[in-house]
Amino acid sequence: MKLRMTSALLGALAFATTALAQDDTIKVGVLHSLSGTMAISETTLKDTMLMLIEEQNKKGGVLGKQLEAVVVDPASDWPLFAEKARELLTVENVDVMFGCWTSVSRKSVLPVIEELNGLLFYPVQYEGEESSKNVFYTGAAPNQQAIPATDYFLEELGVEKFALLGTDYVYPRTTNNILESYLKDKGIAEEDIFVNYTPFGHSDWSKIVSDVVALGADGKKVGVISTINGDANIGFYKELAAQGVSADDIPVVAFSVGAEALSGLDTSNLVGHLAAWNYFMSADTPENETFIETWHDFIGDEARVTNDPMEAHYIGFNMWVNAVEEAGTTDVDAVSKAMIGQEFPNLTGSTAEMLPNHHLTKPVLIGEILDDGQFDIISETDPVPGDAWTDYLPESAVLTSDWAELDCGMYNTETETCVQIKSNY
Repeated sequence: MKLRMTSALLGALAFATTALAQDDTIKVGVLHSLSGTMAISETTLKDTMLMLIEEQNKKGGVLGKQLEAVVVDPASDWPLFAEKARELLTVENVDVMFGCWTSVSRKSVLPVIEELNGLLFYPVQYEGEESSKNVFYTGAAPNQQAIPATDYFLEELGVEKFALLGTDYVYPRTTNNILESYLKDKGIAEEDIFVNYTPFGHSDWSKIVSDVVALGADGKKVGVISTINGDANIGFYKELAAQGVSADDIPVVAFSVGAEALSGLDTSNLVGHLAAWNYFMSADTPENETFIETWHDFIGDEARVTNDPMEAHYIGFNMWVNAVEEAGTTDVDAVSKAMIGQEFPNLTGSTAEMLPNHHLTKPVLIGEILDDGQFDIISETDPVPGDAWTDYLPESAVLTSDWAELDCGMYNTETETCVQIKSNY
């Protein structure tokens, strides 16, 4: 009997110690592809989160507890994103998730986190037309990237014909739907807008680039707006160079290409092509200098570049930390409420603010590719409020999102009613 009591006591003590250890950490889920076609983009974001967590732990953690990263690999498999999100929430019991790149991966995760009341910080530019109570969108909405980039083509470069090239999934298709409507409003004829979609990992660009070149046969200025994602960009830019297409001939503005995507390419033939982001590594600010130094120290390689989604994670993570401290808890509802109105310095010299629609204010930057693969910032705006619902689609123009006063992500301003749509992706 005495031995059994001792064993039971030891078991109880072991259980208590394990529970105490779990209570002493705050778990942060990291949901980024580390394999497959999107690994070229997402592995860096995983590393960014590990860096941010390490730096916060050096400061004492959050609420007096250390942060614990729980990393999973959805492997560029969209249904697997949903499975891994469920695993993070129900098995690992994470308090928050930072993750996804493509909109199709976010759409896969959305019904899971809404069902289980999880919290996701999504760091990449996207098509808009969404505002979930369980997501904070720290990347750009179309009015913070796609529309200003199109205006630059129209007003500064005199582009008269547009090739909208995208990867075949929801972000490019919805963004291009918005841009087609916008361009027609600006007087661009339907026949002067060429739209083409290719699968993830597409590699044979010869015919598509030839078709784009052929658009300019009548002498009109052609420009490419690229929503091509992942490693398909490598083949696209190589084919441009192979066909001798320069930025003077046909400028390209990309929404998913940064210095990292160009680091493995010979960029001598790409000089002058453009990207539209809210951050470039070349931003000359003290905050950015510190961020780059911290990144290089953490990753152990001074050749590694930084990019826009990294900054989005930096802003979102620090806002989440401040919201948790303000709320005094990691409870999702309390933290979400505290998130609205959070302000944090971005890396380009202004301040980001989280709006009631769960989108940030962000400056719009246009960068020109240099021969070293970096970008010369040639245009920069003041911070622009992110718009969840575009003004350029009739069905969306009447919608707004307000999780502070209206507690609704899809409020019809004409009928003054909240439209509730169940996620079914």
